[in-house]
Amino acid sequence: MEDGQDGDSADSATQPDLRIVEIVPDGDILLDVTFETSKETLKAARRAARSAARSRPGQQSAPPALEATTRVRYRTHLAVLKQNSKYFDNLLSDTRFAEARSIEARFQQLALKNVKPSEAEAAELPVVHIHEDDEATRSAEQAAVFEDLLRILHRKQSTNPKAVTMQYLAVLAVLADRFACTATVSRYLNALKYKWPATQTRLSRDDGPALSRSAEETLRQKILVSWLLDQPLKMHTATRELIMYGSRRWSASFDEDEEGTSAAWWDLPDDLERELQYRRECILATIASVQRHFLQLYTSRTRQCKLGYESSPSCDSYQLGEMVKFLCSRGLLVLSDFASHTGSHHHHHHNYPGTTTTAAAAAAAAADARDLAATTDIGHILATLKQCPAYQIDKHHTNCGLRTRLLPALEHIQAMLSSNVVSISRAAWARDRERVAWCRSLLLREEEEEEEEAGGRRHGAGGKTSGKGEKSDSRREKNGKEKKRAEAEEEEEQQSSARVFRFTRAVATDPRLRYEGALAVDAMARALFTATEWDWTPDEREDSRGVEFGRCRPADVLK
Repeated sequence: MEDGQDGDSADSATQPDLRIVEIVPDGDILLDVTFETSKETLKAARRAARSAARSRPGQQSAPPALEATTRVRYRTHLAVLKQNSKYFDNLLSDTRFAEARSIEARFQQLALKNVKPSEAEAAELPVVHIHEDDEATRSAEQAAVFEDLLRILHRKQSTNPKAVTMQYLAVLAVLADRFACTATVSRYLNALKYKWPATQTRLSRDDGPALSRSAEETLRQKILVSWLLDQPLKMHTATRELIMYGSRRWSASFDEDEEGTSAAWWDLPDDLERELQYRRECILATIASVQRHFLQLYTSRTRQCKLGYESSPSCDSYQLGEMVKFLCSRGLLVLSDFASHTGSHHHHHHNYPGTTTTAAAAAAAAADARDLAATTDIGHILATLKQCPAYQIDKHHTNCGLRTRLLPALEHIQAMLSSNVVSISRAAWARDRERVAWCRSLLLREEEEEEEEAGGRRHGAGGKTSGKGEKSDSRREKNGKEKKRAEAEEEEEQQSSARVFRFTRAVATDPRLRYEGALAVDAMARALFTATEWDWTPDEREDSRGVEFGRCRPADVLK
């Protein structure tokens, strides 16, 4: 067997009490499929059924019959399965598998009786056993969706009375991927002309638009379906929305064992999950670098007041105070005093807005800030920063303050967020992931997996060797990997030191920014968001040895 979960071999002993679904009446094999449904899935399905019944009090409908184990046999065409599914083509054609040998033997027996398989009784047909659990789908309706999948492969109309939903398409996509028939199902989805639901957000007074749990699940299902079933435009939109709105899965308090978050779309495949999270972290780091940059400017020895001969350190102090007050009041800055790092519990506790006074409280505040950053709309963060007041210490300091210097940087970031490079292109991710990935660790892991696979092939082809020789080869291989990893880290560090973004006047007034979708804009956006250092006021310095500008990494966002 290719898959250890599937059945033992093909047979022809049809049990009379088993339901047989005729996908085609002249099918020549039977698929005997056992569907296993977990207790958690059954509980969630019953809860959803009760909720739906309460929402429609006037309509009396029988509750669905849900069982932990369901076994159904499907009469299908062998040739159609092999033509449309690589899984069935390998399983039912390769005589190294018991299924293929048993089918061949059964057809020979029917030929001796002068009976065509398409005209034989169901009891005489070969049977292929398949076992399917709900680990990837967490759906109690796998049997109905699998039946539709077989009808799609046979170009037959679905008999499922229920309306098509995003949940249904997600389960269908997972099963299509499992049985390697995504191309056929993708064509079916295109012909279906299904209207994908718009992403629903809930508005909160302080945090702006946010995704509810059900809305995020639907959005994640969109990404999974568009990735598996080749829907590039839908994937472009959905990945951008998840990056902008954030995910509860990316928060520090997310529990891997939380009920209802173990389906395939809660951990997107093919490195999509990590890449989406990393892109959001990069964007948040870029936005956070703006406020960090100006905080460092106003706490430095360099005078920021622009009044010429009348410049005053009092103006800088006033602006710094207004800046800290504004950022703390909006939850964009968390302060902690020196005692927060000592771990002492013998000092007096004086709590001020936006401050913490114990190590535990400081850690809790930092964790809350990270959770908030993981699920706060990026557009709302930019809009909040744009509300920075333009207060002056007196009427003469009209050009002083944060607002006049902050807004151009925020406008530039917002313009870069409209570029195509923020979201993930399905074609590029499938064809050239190394070129389009922002996350360097993904590339290193792919290289290691390729090396391990190549090493396994070499060991398999080399036959038996002495134990001493194997240890020596293993040691050399390990040393080689460590050396390569060190070289990669050194190269990345060198690249990181060179990835400095400088917001010059030429960058701010670049005429290419007026053309939406320009390739140059995509390159500019990636350079901005993947930088490790940002200088937001390079033209204001008289020499390059001015104030040290902020160094910020995605992991340090909003600490």
